[in-house]
Amino acid sequence: MEISAREVAQIVLMGHELERAEGELRAFVDRLNEDEQAELVALFWVGRGSFEAEDWDEAVSTARAEATTPTADYLLGSPHFADHLEAGAEAMGLDLSDEEEDLL
Repeated sequence: MEISAREVAQIVLMGHELERAEGELRAFVDRLNEDEQAELVALFWVGRGSFEAEDWDEAVSTARAEATTPTADYLLGSPHFADHLEAGAEAMGLDLSDEEEDLL
């Protein structure tokens, strides 16, 4: 996996503080490379239930193929994107709790 647990944790934390951190969140996501952005969307989809964890490669491929909107715009279009990212990370075996504590 290209995207790190720390990067996902940081996006989740900013997502929960969207009123204060939307600009920072957008800038952070925009700085991710294409692979990391595709994996971020795939994590979101796994957490939302659109894909299962065992379909990870298909989710990432689909995210790359269907990337027509900036990733930050796409994620922010879902009111619960941070919760979906947390659920997706958990399903993929990424433990965000230590990373989130370090970032607070």
